Amino acid sequence: MVMAQRQDRKPRLTAQDWADAALTAIGEGGIAAVAVEPLAARLGTTKGSFYWHFANRDALIEAALDRWAQINTEGTISEVEAEPDPRKRIQLLFAAAITSATADPLEVALLATATQPQVAAALRRVTERRVAYLAQLFADLGFPEPEARRRGLLAYTVYLGHAQLGHAVPSMLPPEEDGEFHTYLNEALEVLMTR
Repeated sequence: MVMAQRQDRKPRLTAQDWADAALTAIGEGGIAAVAVEPLAARLGTTKGSFYWHFANRDALIEAALDRWAQINTEGTISEVEAEPDPRKRIQLLFAAAITSATADPLEVALLATATQPQVAAALRRVTERRVAYLAQLFADLGFPEPEARRRGLLAYTVYLGHAQLGHAVPSMLPPEEDGEFHTYLNEALEVLMTR
C-alpha cells in the first residue's frame, strides 16, 4: 500500500518549473498575471511548493526574467555561434529571433511593462547583451567598432519593430508560407550588412 502511494506522487516541481509557468503567465497577461495561487493551480500543486523555492512573488518574477534572458538570449546566441560565417550567423539569428518573437507574445508583454522596475532592469541587461552581440557580428564582417555598434543598434530596432508589428498588425508582414517572408528578411539584412 505504501509503495502504491509513492508511485502515485507527482514529481517534485523545480524552481525552473515555476519560472517557466510565470513566463507563460507574463506572455498571457503581463507581470500582473504572475500570482502564486493561479500558478499553483496551473501546475497542479499547492502554494507550499512555491514557498519551498521562492521567498516571495518578486523572487519568482526575478527567476522568470533570468530564465527568459537565458533561453531567449544566451540560448539563441549559443545556437547561432555554431555557424562560422558571420553573415550566416546574422541571418540565422534574425530568422530564429523574429520567428520566436512573432509566435510568442512574451517579448511584447515584457516591453509593455517596461516601467515595472524588475522588468526594466531585465530589459536593460538583455538589450545591452543583444546589441553588443549584434555589434560584434557586424565587427566580424569588417565594420569599424563605432559603425558596428550603430548597425547592431539599428538591427535590434528592426527586430523590435518586427516583433511589435507581428502582434499588433500581423497582416502587414509578408507571409511565411510562400517564401515571401524569407525574401523580405534577407533583403532587410542585406541592407544592414552592405557597406
